[in-house]
Amino acid sequence: MSQPLEFSRPRRLDTIGEGSVTVTIEADAEERRKLAGRFGLRSLDRLEATYTLRRDAAGIVAAGTLQAEAVQACTATGDPVPATIDERFDIRFLPETDGEMADEVELDTGDMDTMFYSGAAIDLGEAAAETFALALDPYPRAPGAEAVLREAGVKTEEEAKPAGALAGLKDLLEKKGG
Repeated sequence: MSQPLEFSRPRRLDTIGEGSVTVTIEADAEERRKLAGRFGLRSLDRLEATYTLRRDAAGIVAAGTLQAEAVQACTATGDPVPATIDERFDIRFLPETDGEMADEVELDTGDMDTMFYSGAAIDLGEAAAETFALALDPYPRAPGAEAVLREAGVKTEEEAKPAGALAGLKDLLEKKGG
């Protein structure tokens, strides 16, 4: 049996008609506390998403915006780093299939994120939680983090240029070409 999701907002498919429907969801204090734990945050003070849902030939298309206020821990110092998220998203909900997909779904770079569902509902809360997680800075830095990293011996990208037989190859090629 799987764990219940921290922020579940199922939307029955039979409530999405021929046109589009707009839905706004918001995490309450307990849901935000649980999501903060899931994503390793110091706090999650706000999480809200507005969806415009419509059917298409393959499934359900959800377009909308996500707003959140969170506090992450600096990767270098552990100090609090406030994060404000205001993210547009496009998600296609497709039904899960047993085993391999019967019809192959071709995606190109312009396509939207895809989430799979089973049963007669899609979970807008989990979609918002995953969208939020992807929008977070994976390496948040507090003021003063660079000094702490330098003191610990971590080099900047510029300082960490490769040394060795091929180190000057780029410069040499640029000189010959220009």
